Amino acid sequence: MAEIQIYDTTLRDGAQQEGISFSVADKLKITKKLDELGIHFIEGGWPGSNPKDVQFFAKTQNMSFSNAVLCSFGATKRPHTKAEDDPNLHAMVEAGTTVATIVGKSSDIQVTHVLGVTLEENLKMISDSIRYLKFHGLKVFFDAEHFFDGFKSDAPYAISTLQAAAQAGADCLVLCDTNGGSIPHGIAQAVRAVRKAIPVPIGIHTHNDAELAVANTLAAVRAGATHVQGTINGYGERCGNANLCSVIPALQIKMGLRCINRKQLATLTEVSRYIADLAHVPLSPHQPYTGSSAFTHKAGLHVSGLNKLEKSYQHIEPDLVGNSSEVLISELSGITNIICKAKERGLDASLGAEKARDILNQVKLLESQGFQYEGAEGSFELLVRRAQPDYTPPFELVDFVVIVERRRRPPTIAQLSTSATESNKVGHEDVMSEATVKVKVDNKVMHTAAEGNGPVNALDMALRKALVEFYPDIARIQLIDYKVRILEGSAGTESQVRVLIESSDGEQKWRTVGSSTNIIEASWLALADSLEYWLVRNNGSSDQHTADDLEITASAPSVE
Repeated sequence: MAEIQIYDTTLRDGAQQEGISFSVADKLKITKKLDELGIHFIEGGWPGSNPKDVQFFAKTQNMSFSNAVLCSFGATKRPHTKAEDDPNLHAMVEAGTTVATIVGKSSDIQVTHVLGVTLEENLKMISDSIRYLKFHGLKVFFDAEHFFDGFKSDAPYAISTLQAAAQAGADCLVLCDTNGGSIPHGIAQAVRAVRKAIPVPIGIHTHNDAELAVANTLAAVRAGATHVQGTINGYGERCGNANLCSVIPALQIKMGLRCINRKQLATLTEVSRYIADLAHVPLSPHQPYTGSSAFTHKAGLHVSGLNKLEKSYQHIEPDLVGNSSEVLISELSGITNIICKAKERGLDASLGAEKARDILNQVKLLESQGFQYEGAEGSFELLVRRAQPDYTPPFELVDFVVIVERRRRPPTIAQLSTSATESNKVGHEDVMSEATVKVKVDNKVMHTAAEGNGPVNALDMALRKALVEFYPDIARIQLIDYKVRILEGSAGTESQVRVLIESSDGEQKWRTVGSSTNIIEASWLALADSLEYWLVRNNGSSDQHTADDLEITASAPSVE
């Protein structure tokens, strides 16, 4: 199996993405993670451009690597100067790496119009800079900036820049699609021409402005490139760089080329998500290979086929890249979706086709009324449990009342001691929310009330207050997210709304859903499901009853 060298530039090119700013600590963590992934070369940054990168390279001199080689990055020397007098080149040497990647222009238009020098001076800048770095014992990769645009404009000159780099001792010539506008067949044509002209290893560095960075990278490899540059999750300026989370599995699984070993490949999803977290950029669930939806199946036809043959609707086995399959529940589901999801939740033992069909029909009916189960696994599990003839809920709602009232808070003594004119202004108006609930556990009824920060919080507080007598551990549950969506905006305040709640007990998280034209009722349904789900999952029982009467008033309906 032929080997392709992977060069990661997340810490430099990836950090140029809008909104990303890695700290030195972040860069050190990412470096360690990339080394564990098996990346061959890690570009740490541009030591001549900012103090942060200087600090990074200083700290990495005491680090040891299992797989990777750290590289510094910089540009060719300034025009009409000596290489040994160039501070940027000096900083690259001082960075203490064994590899230096140096960028120089390969487009005649860029040289004359942007750099503002003659074509001959540019060649001298390239060769002198590389010779200086080689003199100091560094391995040198030459990034030929704007190469593919230059190849279209003046192919002989573009190739002459590579020849100058090769003659100066460059160890790899990296062809850069800097503007990201090339297409695969043009990339392949240029790579073949370079390979024919120069006997030095060829690399590829693409940008994603035409959404072809991965395709262009693969085309370059097919044409003979053996060194591939890119970033984790495709981070980079404008539309980003070639996404190594797609490139690596495509090269290894699809094209049979060795990049990293199988064990390392199986950590790709974890690495992708880890670096996304440090970048503070939410990972798209639809990102190929490593996204949470990359192997998620919703349509009943797909799930039915997948259940018979895994390859029917998945292009690879998800665990090859450390990901996993998931089946969603919706009105588009089939019976197989219900059975598979129930099995995933450990509830399939007594679930036959007939009962699964009943649950599916219930899902379709409820989704037509505004519920959505693909993001509410807790509420779906309760649908399955409630379909069992022996299911007994841990509690039942008798009724609830929610009052929202604007109150004027009485003035304090300090306020009353002000002048007569000021005293007319004292006091403060608050909007108060109070909920009263009656909840039955077994044959006992709890009647409680509570104030809250808004009607939903008041209802939540009152419900918990009613249940804590029977289930003390319920105090562990925290509501960590609350989302409301208006389903039909044209109806104004009469619109159907969907409430999605995410809850946690500090160890696990789950989501529940409610829907109604009344936002309080929708919230109640989601809240009640949230607590019921946790209780049945954790074998909640009412053995700890402290009340003896059929109807119990907790603190008479007082508020907290």
